[in-house]
Amino acid sequence: MTLDVRDIRIGYDGRMVLHGLDFQVKQGQVLTIIGPNGVGKTTLLRCINAMLKPQTGAVLIEHADVFKMRAGEIAKRMGYVAQRNEAGRMTAFDAVLLGRKPHLSWRVSEDDLRKVDAALHQLDLQHLALRHIDEMSGGELQKVCIARALVQEPSVLLLDEPTSSLDLKNQLSMLELLKKIVREHHVAALLSLHDLNTALRFADRLLFLKDGVIQGVEVPGEVPEELVRQVYGVSVHLISHKGIPLVVPC
Repeated sequence: MTLDVRDIRIGYDGRMVLHGLDFQVKQGQVLTIIGPNGVGKTTLLRCINAMLKPQTGAVLIEHADVFKMRAGEIAKRMGYVAQRNEAGRMTAFDAVLLGRKPHLSWRVSEDDLRKVDAALHQLDLQHLALRHIDEMSGGELQKVCIARALVQEPSVLLLDEPTSSLDLKNQLSMLELLKKIVREHHVAALLSLHDLNTALRFADRLLFLKDGVIQGVEVPGEVPEELVRQVYGVSVHLISHKGIPLVVPC
């Protein structure tokens, strides 16, 4: 399974935000979008999920055009987690169960309930299953939204700053879990992150975005220092610590 993004161009109010983006994400792979604030990371993810329509281009999942699919079909193929999520008056269990909606027929089955319970346990949320999500912290709500995306059983996961509301321990455990899910379930994952060192630690490839243009797509251990300077305007050294690449500003 491959997510194939071709020549995506999109803009608002006469201003182009993304300029002809082309890239692929293969199953079992984590591709992380990296770049300064306001470069179009969220716009790109929303476009791939067909929440925004581009001026030109196509998004293909195994050669099927996402922009020609119905909403229910997209929801079966893609799980999307926004950076900011509204908290309604429902329990965490019910919020996660909503992720099964694309697969439901006349009623919720025992299998649906088991999958929701499994997702809650995967994300260590089982003790919060009956708590209302409008009573949760930002980090807890973020984990509920990720669990909801997982029970959709998508072939593509799209996550916009999935660790933005999490503390350091939960950031690391969340990204370790996502990487494990991607590997074990042969999912293609595309996520945006602000922290370059976090991206270097967990991504299979990094897509560097600046001014709506892809500046490079690199594997973590081969990112050129000049590319980081070009994208962020900061001179850096790339070093290795216990086999993990790190960016250190000069």
